[in-house]
Amino acid sequence: MTPAPRGGAPAPFRVCFVCTGNICRSPMAEAVFRDLIRRHGMERSLQVSSAATGDWHVGENADHRTVTALAARGYDGSEHRAKQFDPAWFDELDLVVAFDRGQARILRAQAPTELDHAKVHLLLGFDPESGDAIDVPDPYYSDAVHFAAVLAMIERASLALFSQIEPGIRQGAP
Repeated sequence: MTPAPRGGAPAPFRVCFVCTGNICRSPMAEAVFRDLIRRHGMERSLQVSSAATGDWHVGENADHRTVTALAARGYDGSEHRAKQFDPAWFDELDLVVAFDRGQARILRAQAPTELDHAKVHLLLGFDPESGDAIDVPDPYYSDAVHFAAVLAMIERASLALFSQIEPGIRQGAP
């Protein structure tokens, strides 16, 4: 349970999507989730961010293929700037979503407490339609078609995640 700030209003539920470089998958998920939050009027009760496990692209824009794939589906990724995940953030986050098992391992190893360790989940774990898929593939070394396919996976899994957490947040129990 997220503690209530002064004034008694519940603190927002905070989700951070984390991929390898914060220029492909996690900015996609952040844009998709931000749109879901906006469309459902939950800007005060649900916050989203994204980050990377590595520092290779810190300060850079999202990959141009990410921005193009997002724009083709009606999302805006043009303002994104890559940043690296800081383990100190665990204290402020309710859910840390990784895209593959390697990222989840890194994040769990960085978790300072068992409670923080339990905050790390794989995105496809929220999607009952993902079948045997566990990891969202990294499109970085691929083409625009693969970026679009990865975005479609992220959209479906993000909607499934949102659908799972939204009722609890609306009831004031993040």
